Amino acid sequence: MSDSSSNNAGLRRKPRQVRSQERFDRILAVAEDLFTTEGYEKTTTNAIAAQAKVSIGSLYQFFPDKSAILQAIATRYTGRLQQHLKRLLDTKEVTALPLPEYVGRLIDATDQFFTEHPGYHAIFMDAQGMIPELNEIDRAVDMALIEELSTAFAQRNPSLTQEDCEVAGFVAIKVIGNLLWLSIDQGQIRRQRLVLETKKLALSYLQNYFPK
Repeated sequence: MSDSSSNNAGLRRKPRQVRSQERFDRILAVAEDLFTTEGYEKTTTNAIAAQAKVSIGSLYQFFPDKSAILQAIATRYTGRLQQHLKRLLDTKEVTALPLPEYVGRLIDATDQFFTEHPGYHAIFMDAQGMIPELNEIDRAVDMALIEELSTAFAQRNPSLTQEDCEVAGFVAIKVIGNLLWLSIDQGQIRRQRLVLETKKLALSYLQNYFPK
């Protein structure tokens, strides 16, 4: 899934030419920075257009309002997270690792992604209550990741039923994702401890399905 082929809910139109894509990307980059530093509510489409060096008319060609811009940022972010973890889960070498190392790789990869994109957490927590569509975008990527992980679980232990794999995938994604997400605004030492605790919790649970 490329950034430009992600869910387009809220967009007026998709960029189809190189120059349009460049303007589109610039608008999103500036908006993400302003939403992070100034807050979603205080940021205006005029400010986004001015800093992105595009006319307000060009901005409105793509986005009907500020909410649509934020939804596009959220869709791009969650799409990249899905790609990031899919590359890990699709690797046969990783699937064959001992369970503690497998769990560690999965959690470290998730934590690395959250660490490398700290601005999105601030934006999401600021605007979540104002834009319910953000929750739907988040739910959709969770379901996609659960499907990926349940497929990997089936490969790791073919004796599991499909229901076992789907339930285990659901629990693992929700536990890992939510705990690491909530740890982002903690101090560095506390956050490192929470990552370790997440590994312990996930490993203890998954050992029920992968005893070896």
